[in-house]
Amino acid sequence: MKTKELILVALFAALTAIGAFLKINIGYIPFTLQFFFCALSGVLLGAKLGALSQIIYVTIGLFGLPVFSNGGGIGYVFKPSFGFIIGFIFSAYIIGILSNKNNKFFTLFIAQLLGLIVLYIFGSIYMYAIMNFYIGKAFSIINIIKVAVMPFIGVDIIKIFLVSLIGTKIRPIIQKTV
Repeated sequence: MKTKELILVALFAALTAIGAFLKINIGYIPFTLQFFFCALSGVLLGAKLGALSQIIYVTIGLFGLPVFSNGGGIGYVFKPSFGFIIGFIFSAYIIGILSNKNNKFFTLFIAQLLGLIVLYIFGSIYMYAIMNFYIGKAFSIINIIKVAVMPFIGVDIIKIFLVSLIGTKIRPIIQKTV
């Protein structure tokens, strides 16, 4: 990897961590800016580097640095929201693949929307498993969707819109330098 790529990957891992601290607690999952930086990493860095930035973010959190919205450490895997954190990796990768070298607003928007759907699916399934099989609290898929998806759709669409605007302006510059 080039030095610039290493710097950008580290930067987006750090930005995702910062996004975790910009939060509003509302229940099992807080409102944060993590998805904003995850999507931006996929759009600006592409599939491999965007996913790598999220892998680094998850790894440093699992090693104990308090970079997740409620801390860090290996025990975080037992939290109902951890599936969304793992989902950032897949979301960034999907966004990077689907927006591959295309700087059009609509393409970036749709790529992120599909990445968000992947994130919601991954996070919801994980939350369902943790709630029902580890915590022992009966939660249906409908309840998971009510708690972990519905409150966030509107805000996440706004994030996608903003990342699409930013991506159309900044992506051509980054593609020339990386």
